[in-house]
Amino acid sequence: MERAFWFSGTGDGELRPVTLPPVGDGEVLVRTLCSGVSRGTETLVFRGEVPASQREAMRAPFQEGDFPGPVKYGYLNVGVVEQGPAELVGQVVFCLYPHQTRYVVPASAVTPVPRGVPPERAILAGTIETAVNAVWDAAPKLGDRIAVVGAGMVGGSVAKLLSGFPATRVQLIDVDPERAKIAEALGVDFSTPEDALGDCDLVVHASASEAGLTRSLELLAPEGEVIELSWYGDRRISVPLGENFHSRRLTIRSSQVGMVSPARRLNRSYGDRLALALRILSDPVFKVLVSEECRFTELPDVLPRLAANEPGTLCLRVTYQVEDTR
Repeated sequence: MERAFWFSGTGDGELRPVTLPPVGDGEVLVRTLCSGVSRGTETLVFRGEVPASQREAMRAPFQEGDFPGPVKYGYLNVGVVEQGPAELVGQVVFCLYPHQTRYVVPASAVTPVPRGVPPERAILAGTIETAVNAVWDAAPKLGDRIAVVGAGMVGGSVAKLLSGFPATRVQLIDVDPERAKIAEALGVDFSTPEDALGDCDLVVHASASEAGLTRSLELLAPEGEVIELSWYGDRRISVPLGENFHSRRLTIRSSQVGMVSPARRLNRSYGDRLALALRILSDPVFKVLVSEECRFTELPDVLPRLAANEPGTLCLRVTYQVEDTR
């Protein structure tokens, strides 16, 4: 008997028993080694804040139940293949699967984790994939002055990727001065919002706050662009489109991982993008984005703290032991 974590949609969750189907042709049985809680999206799901208009679009690939809940939700899962095609048995794989001790999926739904990328870091593949898509959407140019507002999992990942472009000025911005340690570990300059460098050609906003979006617009040079990565759930956000928004010809453009960026859609598949994210994770610097760990059996008690916006938490890593199936 296996177990899975279910979100109630009303601010709590529970572990439920799962009976697995037989492993068919072209399928794999995966034993979960660890999974990750994406604090932004999953805490919105935990609080039941997925808007009715977005409930279909927000479905995870192997979700069970419907929003607002109860729902089995999640998409950062790393495990080892125990049954399936010979070339996959024994392989450590990443899968967009919820928090569950073992599961059966089509073999095409798993992506082998490269050697040199430990399972504990590979849970960030979905986050790095989002960052890759955002960088494709942003299309930075040589010498750009760039700010990334919001030093969470996604914002930190985007800043690290952008810092690799030649001659760019990249600054990671957050209201929490303690996030300077994250920026330092990633090799990126840090600032609080009030001291941030302006005259930016490009700002990537990932703070999921109205104040962060406002500051992003303030940091732009004339004809600059904000790439909006934040997802606000059912919250309404005020955007300052008065003052000098029009006279400075500013732009706000959304980026979302559900589609491959138009800049790469003709020659990159979802699988290509995910494989790229896993290769990027060969750099151990990204381990700084995992800030907390708990046992699978502790998840019903730990997740409410994350949903209450506990400060300092980035990615929560969930570990699994054999006894978790009991």
